Amino acid sequence: MKKVRLTMAQALIRFLKNQYVERDRVVAPFFAGCFGIFGHGNVAGIGQALKENPSFRYFQARNEQAMVHTAVAYARMKNRLAAFALTSSIGPGATNMVTGAALATINRLPVLLLPGDIFAKRSVAPVLQQLESGHSQDISVNDCFKPVSKYWDRIQRPEQLISSLTEAMRVLVSPSETGAVTLCLPQDVQVEAYDYPQAFFEERTWTVPRPRADASILLKAKELIAGSKSPLIIAGGGVIYSEASEPLSQLAMRAGIPVAETQAGKGSLAYDHPLCVGAMGVTGSEAANILARQADLVIGIGTRYSDFTTASKTAFQNEQVRFININICEFDSYKHNALPVVADAKVTLEELSRLLADFETTQHHREMVERLRKSWSAEVDEVCGRNKSGGDELELGADSLISQAHAVGAINDALKPHDVVVCAAGSLPGDLHKLWRSREPKTYHVEYGYSCMGYEIAGGIGVKMADPGRHVCVMVGDGSYLMMAQEIVTAVQEHIDLTIVLLDNHGFASIGALSEGIGGGRFGTRYRFRDESGQLEGTFLPIDLVTNAASMGANAVLVRDLKELKTALEKARTTAGVNVIVARTNIEKSVRCYESWWDVPIAEVSQSSAVQQARKTYEQCVRSEVGYYAPAQTPEAKEKTAACWKGER
Repeated sequence: MKKVRLTMAQALIRFLKNQYVERDRVVAPFFAGCFGIFGHGNVAGIGQALKENPSFRYFQARNEQAMVHTAVAYARMKNRLAAFALTSSIGPGATNMVTGAALATINRLPVLLLPGDIFAKRSVAPVLQQLESGHSQDISVNDCFKPVSKYWDRIQRPEQLISSLTEAMRVLVSPSETGAVTLCLPQDVQVEAYDYPQAFFEERTWTVPRPRADASILLKAKELIAGSKSPLIIAGGGVIYSEASEPLSQLAMRAGIPVAETQAGKGSLAYDHPLCVGAMGVTGSEAANILARQADLVIGIGTRYSDFTTASKTAFQNEQVRFININICEFDSYKHNALPVVADAKVTLEELSRLLADFETTQHHREMVERLRKSWSAEVDEVCGRNKSGGDELELGADSLISQAHAVGAINDALKPHDVVVCAAGSLPGDLHKLWRSREPKTYHVEYGYSCMGYEIAGGIGVKMADPGRHVCVMVGDGSYLMMAQEIVTAVQEHIDLTIVLLDNHGFASIGALSEGIGGGRFGTRYRFRDESGQLEGTFLPIDLVTNAASMGANAVLVRDLKELKTALEKARTTAGVNVIVARTNIEKSVRCYESWWDVPIAEVSQSSAVQQARKTYEQCVRSEVGYYAPAQTPEAKEKTAACWKGER
């Protein structure tokens, strides 16, 4: 067998260059390159290997956490069919990636993390930034990645790379097991040479399958749907990743089943589709939540049923409600005692459509869905200010404060159907989920699995890198912006065009509102100086966000009202580079919840009357939580079960 002598780091990069992925007979390279920040622990190993392999492009980031966010956004935009490798130095450079790893795994998106690690030979220990342990020599800060990685390994000898990389790829390309994959690379092992088999570096294509459902389970699903009177589909991110929007639309239209959407599933159907009833759950539409409360059958497709989707398990109140979960991940398919359909969303919907050719909901149900849709559409227009000529502006001296809802409406109207909006943390994701009108899949990119502050700008870079032909608009509040604004420099360096709408809330608008709702009075959420009492309740801090953005190379402008915002959005579309539009907002005017509730525990004992009142409301609402749903069974299965209890055969 032919062999080639390479360092471990050189072998790693050569292997990654030759990995391809195929789905539906479309083949493409899996890795788009490597993001990295160098230091001791990777500069002499992977750094040298990347320099020798310019075809495997290296990208420079400003923060290790941010580069993971960029990679996650890229993978999401590519429907998990492409990814980045990410390298860091040992110590703080590595642990900076832990947050990003958690985000990737929670959102089931592939990233390959290559943190530098301490010496495998140990003779020079403790080295700079080494965590010493009194009970083990085989531990480093990289062990922090274990609980947030879908696969983890430490390469102690160069030949271990051969078995570890194939396992890493198996997980990365798996539609059910993907997430963060971490290979810890001791700095001395990276530069050690080994005679690797030449065959190890041959091109390899990994097939991403579309598993079909078990035939008997699919028939049971058909029977449950056929026996339902008020079914509801909840479309999750799995619909998008499987590219199942068209078969979903066909099934919904044929059977007359309304479709609600999770954050990750938003855009599965166009907002004006006759069966699209909007967002589901805590941040959901009135239409979707009313239908959920009445539903006797919930068909979840590619959703993991977070508490925001289920409204802390208060959304489904029909005593007869049953669940069918179509999911590539077995773990998710069993939630809520559902009939588990472990399969690819696209092929399953196509097969169900054929099985349900003769089924449709009643005329009464379809008419109710249409009434709710029209009512919700009118509500969105009202909340977004589309029915007002003057806009929703609160005059305060020379300033005009724009409500967040009206900003969402104005930006939604300014973007074209193929454009992408990017957001993550704070109150913006909730308002976007409720109010944003998606017209195509892949145009709504909101990270709400981990809701990680600082994701937005880095994520916008990843979206633009994945699909350079799209116009990308990032929406971010000042709290999240100030946590990771520096990636503007990365976008400028790579000549990436971005529009960033930065809402100046003078603090944390979302948590401020939550604090107020639980009787906390926005404590610790505003950007203020200390007052004479020692509390942070003095005058507002003089933060100049426009100058801040401009200092990093962006074209930055302050807008004072909706008219100026719309003008700035038009200009940004035709202006190259990073365009930051700073808009001062009225955080006192928020969008209400619709037929929904979120469980945020409130102090049982307090001297505050506001907290006492909030606790009373909490105790009333928490009684609506449904801790257990009966297993989903077909009518025939129920009869057999009853017969068994009677001793019949």
